[in-house]
Amino acid sequence: MVVDCPSECSSAVMALIGDRRAEMVSMDAKAGTSDYVHMEFRIPARGLIGLRTRMLNATQGRAIVHNSFDSYEPMKGEIPKRQAGVMIATETGSVNAYALDKLYDRGFFFVKPQDQVYTGQIVGEHCKEGDIDVNVCTTKKLSNMRTTSKDDAAQIRPVREMSMETCLEYIQEDELVEITPESIRVRKRLLSEADRRRVARKIKNG
Repeated sequence: MVVDCPSECSSAVMALIGDRRAEMVSMDAKAGTSDYVHMEFRIPARGLIGLRTRMLNATQGRAIVHNSFDSYEPMKGEIPKRQAGVMIATETGSVNAYALDKLYDRGFFFVKPQDQVYTGQIVGEHCKEGDIDVNVCTTKKLSNMRTTSKDDAAQIRPVREMSMETCLEYIQEDELVEITPESIRVRKRLLSEADRRRVARKIKNG
């Protein structure tokens, strides 16, 4: 893999690629420029999954990347996986802005209001380790009580767009990527919360 990037981004690029079991072959100044570096790496093909988005973020979109097949080699170990847990939908239905507004302190979401979700679908990333079950379809309870003050409007934040490549890198062993002509979703292998808990107890007890 060949990477041309601004010199101030080279450390971030090397750290990013190094986490994916890559080995640096060479590094020098890019010919004809004064602020770009030219780096060459040998990296496992599985390390390329999801790398594009992270590379764009690390270099503010200024990196030029090219890769080609070199050879087959023995497996060089596992590539680090995500540490954070996920938020799992507990209800099937339409996402409600009121529900999202109450859950923003738990993490960030992959879905937006009016999206259709189902039980067991992963709708966001938890800000801590461990998965949590959330109801993103909750609606505001209506009553005949009226006050002079107006209720605060739900604050809608941008969602994280998940491409197929990003999803494939994101999932863990107990998760799946669901691809349809209209959408790409991430879900738990076992949709039922009861089934997931039963399997977790079985693994814990050996």
